[in-house]
Amino acid sequence: MLCSCFELNELTDEILLLIFEKLDNLDILYSLHGVNKRLNKIIRDPLFTSSLNFVKWSSNKFNKFSSNVIFNRYCLQILPDISMKIKWLYIESSSAKHILRAADYPNLYGLGLYNMKEKTARRLFT
Repeated sequence: MLCSCFELNELTDEILLLIFEKLDNLDILYSLHGVNKRLNKIIRDPLFTSSLNFVKWSSNKFNKFSSNVIFNRYCLQILPDISMKIKWLYIESSSAKHILRAADYPNLYGLGLYNMKEKTARRLFT
């Protein structure tokens, strides 16, 4: 059987969007941010940037932000770069302060707060 190999850059934008929409948007942003101008343009699509969920649902599941390197890259590079496009953020107590301070979110419409005590929320927003 004959195999064909394609590089990511050989695929059309439409095909890449179809592939990327099947993947987690945080994974897409982390993996492709800064690779090249074309991929940066594609991953800035509202499909990937309008709603970001940073909530760790269970300690039994893989924790995307267990690595400080990954989390720091989000806070120092990715969030400031796409902050104008973010409309919804879902965050929890352990990461809220860093995510909220990473950038200004002028188009933020909604904020989901999870696993957060009232005292912590008051401290964040006063």
